[in-house]
Amino acid sequence: MNDDVLRRQHLSSLLTAIAQQDRQAFDALYRLTSAKLFGICARMLSQRSDAEDALQEAYVTVWRKADLFDAKIASPITWLAMIARNKCIDRLRTGGVERNQASLELADSLLAHEPVDPLEVDSDRRRLDQCLSTLADNHQGLIRTAFLDGCTYDELANRKGVPLGTMKSWIRRGLLRLKACLEQ
Repeated sequence: MNDDVLRRQHLSSLLTAIAQQDRQAFDALYRLTSAKLFGICARMLSQRSDAEDALQEAYVTVWRKADLFDAKIASPITWLAMIARNKCIDRLRTGGVERNQASLELADSLLAHEPVDPLEVDSDRRRLDQCLSTLADNHQGLIRTAFLDGCTYDELANRKGVPLGTMKSWIRRGLLRLKACLEQ
């Protein structure tokens, strides 16, 4: 049995224990997954404090709803990532929270390609880099700047001296091509 399968089984067993209100299992799950979930929150919300709040809300939901986890439907980390993403979206909808539009669109476009396990990070990063390299230099650079460096569409439009709508179109076309490549 490989490490990926063992890790998924371990996270699944922790979620089962959490459903029974096991605080030690909750602590272990938090230690194993909080960095990844915080990364998701930080990409979607521009303020660190908002990302931290969303992360806390996500783990409260995990504590309360661990019994809803079904390993037949999703891997544990995918289920946790969806909870974190939904908490970020909830915070954005209620207002008063700053967001980076580019980050939200990246999360929507590429969430399915989030690594489900830290062991998959290198493979997924190579795959993402390979797909990015298939894009035109202009689209590749814009996507890297927007999503990997956290630059907003407005900032990119100003840097390139183009209207905001043009910038959004360029990035959207690049994302569609990137998504198609990642889905192959």
